[in-house]
Amino acid sequence: MESPEDDSSGYHSLHTRKLPVSLMRPRFAKSLAAILLFFSAAAPAEPPMTIQLWRLDCGVIQEDDLNIFSDTYAYVGKSKQLAASCYLIKHGERYMLWDTGISTDALGKPLRGPGATGESLSQALPQQLNKLGIDPKQIEIIGISHYHYDHTGQAALFPQATLLMGKGDITALRVPGSARAKPLAHWLTGAGKLEEVTGDKDVFGDQSVVMLDLPGHTPGHHGLLVKLPRQGYVLLSGDVAHFEENYAANGVPIFNTDRSESLASLDRFKGIAKNLRALVVIQHEEADIRKLPAFPAYAQ
Repeated sequence: MESPEDDSSGYHSLHTRKLPVSLMRPRFAKSLAAILLFFSAAAPAEPPMTIQLWRLDCGVIQEDDLNIFSDTYAYVGKSKQLAASCYLIKHGERYMLWDTGISTDALGKPLRGPGATGESLSQALPQQLNKLGIDPKQIEIIGISHYHYDHTGQAALFPQATLLMGKGDITALRVPGSARAKPLAHWLTGAGKLEEVTGDKDVFGDQSVVMLDLPGHTPGHHGLLVKLPRQGYVLLSGDVAHFEENYAANGVPIFNTDRSESLASLDRFKGIAKNLRALVVIQHEEADIRKLPAFPAYAQ
């Protein structure tokens, strides 16, 4: 009988004489490893997602009775100027606004004296976006921390955007006669796309921008966690606290909807800040806002 080694007929006999299995396996493994190494080295690395964060000017508020921010009478006789801040987030080629500040009705209004209402706005959001070369129509998402007027004031300027807002707040706004509903009427009536957020919300699906469930100030109140490639984590407070002293002392405003939820949300917020070593930005605290680059510069 003719052995396989002596078979002289056919292509395989001439060019690939069969080897013992014990010799073939190591050679095959080395070849496969070399091929895999080549393709892994040749494949281009996926570029990191571009994520940028701008702080925007959304007005100032003169609060002459600071004690409304404490149900334990911590600020009797005190006053303070509060910022109304908004934030622009670029995720790849997509744009999101976080909060929309006070209404354009306050443009040019004085903080004190004749005609003062306690709020003033120096420039509207579309003007600031134009300075960045961004058409307001490019705003795809508006995330709003809660239903108070100093966070919803300019939302209607972006009707094409999807509104993300806590379900508890949307439910409250749907109560007939709610004066707070007017700035968001476009979405509440069904003309705009609305997502009622329950719990945390991973906005872009990659954990880079997360709405944090922090009820208590209002039923559906949220903060925002942003993970930047260089800066690291940034925590935007919404109104979990209003200024540094208030934050440090776990102060609860007299107008919060639930005291126990407020304290639990403060505890959660501080725990996230500690564990992620996040940069905390209290949105009404002017000193905190300055932790981020001045407009038109951005954090990344």
